[in-house]
Amino acid sequence: MNALLEQFLDHLSAERGLSPHTLSAYSSDLRLFLDCLAHRGVASINAMRRKHIVDFLLEERETGKRTSTVGRRLAAIKTFLRYLQREGLLAANPADAMDSPRWGRILPDALTVRETERLLAQPDLRRRLGLRDRALLETMYAAGLRVSEAAGLTLDDIRFEDGFLRCTGKGRKERLVPLGESARTFLRRYIEEERPRLARGGETRTLFLSARRRALNRRTIWRLVRFYARRAGIEKRVHPHTLRHTFATHLLANDAPLRVIQEMLGHADIGTTQIYTHVDSSHLRAVHQRYHPRA
Repeated sequence: MNALLEQFLDHLSAERGLSPHTLSAYSSDLRLFLDCLAHRGVASINAMRRKHIVDFLLEERETGKRTSTVGRRLAAIKTFLRYLQREGLLAANPADAMDSPRWGRILPDALTVRETERLLAQPDLRRRLGLRDRALLETMYAAGLRVSEAAGLTLDDIRFEDGFLRCTGKGRKERLVPLGESARTFLRRYIEEERPRLARGGETRTLFLSARRRALNRRTIWRLVRFYARRAGIEKRVHPHTLRHTFATHLLANDAPLRVIQEMLGHADIGTTQIYTHVDSSHLRAVHQRYHPRA
C-alpha cells in the first residue's frame, strides 16, 4: 500500500503540479491512515472497508484532532481512493458516500442498556487496576464525558456530598454534571482503595492514574474502552465517544428535555445536541403517539 501511496504522490506532483507543502500534507495524512490499516491487519487496499475509514476518523477525533483536521484527512483519503479506482487498482471505493464532517454524521452507534451493563461489568475488581477501570467507565457513561474531560479530572472535581462532577470542556468552559449512585460508589472505592497505591505518596491531584503514577492519557483510555468492549462481546465499534453518545441517547429515550441534555453535554448550540442525540424512528413515533392529539 505504501507503493500505491508513492505512485499517487508522484501523480499529484507531476500531473497536478501541487506545491511541496500540499504534497507533504497529503503524505502525512495518508501515511497515518495506512498505518491505521496495517495496525488493524488490513493487508491490501481492496480489503479495506468503510468501517476502517470511520475507525480511523473517530480515533483521530478522540485523540484531540480538530474537526477541520479530521475533515482534511477524509478529503485526502477520498482523493487517494478515487485515483486508485480510476487507475483500476481499487475495485470499489468505500469512501464514495462519505461526507466531510459535520462530525455528527459519523458518530458511533449508541449502546443498548444491556450492552452498556455488560461493558461496565467487564473490569475484574479483584485484579490490579480493576477498580480504576470500572470507576473510569462508570464515570464516563454517567456524566457523558469527552475522553479529554475524563483524562483531565482531578480529585477536586468530584463532589460526593452534592452528587455532582465538575469537568472542563471545550474552550475551558466548566460545567456540573450529576453523578449517579453507581458511579459514585465505584469512584469512592477507587479513591479510597486503589488510587493511594497508584499515587504511592505523590502529590498529584489527577483522578485517574496509570500504574506509573502518571495521568491516564486519551490514547490509553481509548484502548481500555475498546478492550473491554471486545471482552463484553459487543460487535459495534465502541470508542470513548460511544459512551458519551450512549449517555445522551439513553437520556433522550427516557424523555429527558433536550435543553437539559444540552447543558450536561456542554454544547453551546442546541443544534449540536439535536444532531448528536439522533433517536431512532420508533422512539419518535412513540413520543408522537403519546403527545399528539390526533396521533
